[in-house]
Amino acid sequence: MVLTPAQARLMDDQAHAARAMWNQLHDLWTMTPKCQRSLSRLDQTLRQARKEIDWYAVLPAQAAQAVLKTYVQAWKNCWDGRAEEPTFKARIRSAMSVDIPQGRDLQIKRVHRRWGMVSIPKIGRVRFRWTRDLPVGKAANKENRITGARLVKDALGWHIAFRIQTLQPPPAPHTGPEVGIDAGVNLPLALSDGNHQDHGRPARLPDGSADRDKWLTPDEKAKLLRLEQRAAHRKSFRKPKERTSNRLRNTYDQIKQLRARATRRALDWQHKTTTAIACTYGTVVVERLTITNMVKSARGTVENPGKHVAQKSGLNRSISQEAWGRTVTMLTYKTARQGGTLHKVPAPHTSRRCSACGFITPGSREDQATFVCKNSDCGWEGNADHNAARNVLHLYRMRHALIPAAGRAVVRRTRGVKPATAR
Repeated sequence: MVLTPAQARLMDDQAHAARAMWNQLHDLWTMTPKCQRSLSRLDQTLRQARKEIDWYAVLPAQAAQAVLKTYVQAWKNCWDGRAEEPTFKARIRSAMSVDIPQGRDLQIKRVHRRWGMVSIPKIGRVRFRWTRDLPVGKAANKENRITGARLVKDALGWHIAFRIQTLQPPPAPHTGPEVGIDAGVNLPLALSDGNHQDHGRPARLPDGSADRDKWLTPDEKAKLLRLEQRAAHRKSFRKPKERTSNRLRNTYDQIKQLRARATRRALDWQHKTTTAIACTYGTVVVERLTITNMVKSARGTVENPGKHVAQKSGLNRSISQEAWGRTVTMLTYKTARQGGTLHKVPAPHTSRRCSACGFITPGSREDQATFVCKNSDCGWEGNADHNAARNVLHLYRMRHALIPAAGRAVVRRTRGVKPATAR
């Protein structure tokens, strides 16, 4: 979105008001006894707060109601086991966003092949980049229309995402082949048929350490290093409890812009790669990984200190940078959209077992990328990630796919919390 400085300040005020309203609802919910929690009580408190607190008036009434509905839905997701409990939204760590729940308030108009105009409540007409077709004008009807939008701010500025209601026929069954996928660090996605997917750039530096800025060009890496050194130099002059200077804040903003550019490039690669896989293969098989346990620190305690802490922290950073969970999420809904299916198989020993003979022989995996079967009757050798991908597909063909209980995902609830249907 292209906002004037005055419009940008108004958008920031609305986002901060929405965040403060979320925190107020959270405090009220946690302080209220369980027997007295209700949607009507929260709604009544929200209306009273808008009358007594002046700066809540910058947020439209519809956006305030959207905050309330989002907070209640967050608790429902927690009770059903789909998400964690809602928490307090801090000013620094929270993403700034504003919801526009009614599509009729937008009044979208296309003025150019690349640009369009949209009306934001209490902001006015704003120009935005037209990136895909939208059902506006004669193309809009009851079955295909825009129902609302959401404004989100990142390091590159404000963005608008439209919610579209449309009817789509169920996809035809995908007749493509089966494929097993092993997620890694050096080789992001290893496929069982050898059609591996990588980033097209080295994952490690010449000294062998992981490159945390691999999505940036050499010039951008040099600029990022200069900005980080400049920020550290300017921060050294700041006294305790002193306000951050404008120069230091501007340096931080430039660092955030470079980080956001790298994140957008990684997300773009994930979308393109998962779309190509979903369109090519009818059955996709992945490992069921507990990523939260894989990225735990090896520091240990004072009594029992950990070993190889620096190496483990670098591996944890590389795993988090690859975002395996987001890749599986994309493959889940994209394969369903194309008429295919996604299955998960148990992860233990897929990297240690030989895909040719099926035996686990100690010492077969010589290093991170080389697998040589030490079985005297086999001797198969190849890429270790490719071997793991073949094992993943073999587990599915042997009917070892994990089947959710009762036809839906198995959830874990806090002890004493009843499911939504029981309540």
